[in-house]
Amino acid sequence: MLGGEGHEDPWVKLVDRFLIVLIVANVGAVVAESVEQLSIVHGPVFHAFDFASVIVFSIEYMLRLWTAVELPDPRFKHPLWGRLRWAMSAMALIDLLAVLPFYLGILVEIDLRALRVLRVMRVFKLSRYSMAMNVMAAVARQESRVIGATLFVMMVVTVLTSSVMYSLEHHAQPHVFSDIPSSMWWAIVTLTTLGYGDMVPVTPLGRVLGGLTAVLGVGMIALPAGVLASGFSEQMRIRREEYREAVDKALEDGRITKRERRALEEARLELGLSEEEAVQVLHAAVKDHRICPHCGKAAPQLPPDPPT
Repeated sequence: MLGGEGHEDPWVKLVDRFLIVLIVANVGAVVAESVEQLSIVHGPVFHAFDFASVIVFSIEYMLRLWTAVELPDPRFKHPLWGRLRWAMSAMALIDLLAVLPFYLGILVEIDLRALRVLRVMRVFKLSRYSMAMNVMAAVARQESRVIGATLFVMMVVTVLTSSVMYSLEHHAQPHVFSDIPSSMWWAIVTLTTLGYGDMVPVTPLGRVLGGLTAVLGVGMIALPAGVLASGFSEQMRIRREEYREAVDKALEDGRITKRERRALEEARLELGLSEEEAVQVLHAAVKDHRICPHCGKAAPQLPPDPPT
């Protein structure tokens, strides 16, 4: 799901949508330019489009750098060091990489084919406007220790199985399992259950080890997938709770004003919740506080049911 960065101003939304379309068009142009026939026939068009895109992205980067001091984060408040800290942030580096290949081609002699490939990195600029990518980034930060431990275990298993396979298969296939690094390719392909078939054990013990490695790989691949799935669910639960806290705070005075509604909408966009999720949270909160969800005023108290 793509959207703005929490802004409600229609002009800001228009600029965001324009940049999204421009980024997608740039990635499409890089892919199309790799086709030799299209590159020969429409080469000048691709170059002109790239030049115009670089101008737009450069202006965007400079404006973001200049206005970084206006961000709510206190790290960016200093006129000089704040802007430098912003320039070293992840999103700022992505914005810089979007235009860097063009300027590198002017300043440094470099293979133009490499520059064309580097331009595809502009796709990462979409992460600024993608709620899903923001949520996944938060999940990666939240589960970084578990993911790191999983990757460490996979690395140990890869080194162990490739070393054993090398010792079992080297004499039978010296040109296939020529060394342990070459055997690591077999271990990775087998653990990920791809099985390209370019390296196949032929000895009985090698086949036994290959079968065990394949079975082990099924569990090893499922582990990080389960971690990411549970982390995604936990992250969405946390965001719903944060939105519920914002709703409860708005209902402290017994009603929801227009200003508070705008603040809740900004909070929803910042947290990456869909309108349906926000409505569910809002209705549950107003039901607890006995507030009308349409007008934002306190609902009349119903008389108790007569005794039967």
